[in-house]
Amino acid sequence: MKNYWLIKSEPDAFSWDQQVRNRVEPWTGVRNHLAKNHLKAMQRGDLAFFYHSNTGREIVGIVEVVRTAYPDPTAREGDWVCVDMRARQPMPRPITLAAIKSDPRFETLALVRLSRLSVAPVSPEHWVQLCEMGGMR
Repeated sequence: MKNYWLIKSEPDAFSWDQQVRNRVEPWTGVRNHLAKNHLKAMQRGDLAFFYHSNTGREIVGIVEVVRTAYPDPTAREGDWVCVDMRARQPMPRPITLAAIKSDPRFETLALVRLSRLSVAPVSPEHWVQLCEMGGMR
């Protein structure tokens, strides 16, 4: 069974355009234990929304997990992990945080409830609704 996620990146550190250019990229630098557990739960073929945080604050694309959790090479200490993500497709219409917050269907979405969490699950229902908002069929 496929799972769905939302991953955040500050576009001045790593943007959607860089993800597309690099095609497959390790998702490194996660230093929150709950987010780390979400990375560990990811399976090959799972899909994630690529969200620009701080600047833009919008879902801009979809990536696919192509390698499950392994030790994060950027971690100097601790048992931090990363996964490899491959760019799948851009959102035809980026979905802003303001639009998500203004829609009562998303009040339980982790992006709204746990705004600082950089890796979070997305329910299948929310996945479909957000894809529709972004112009995907």
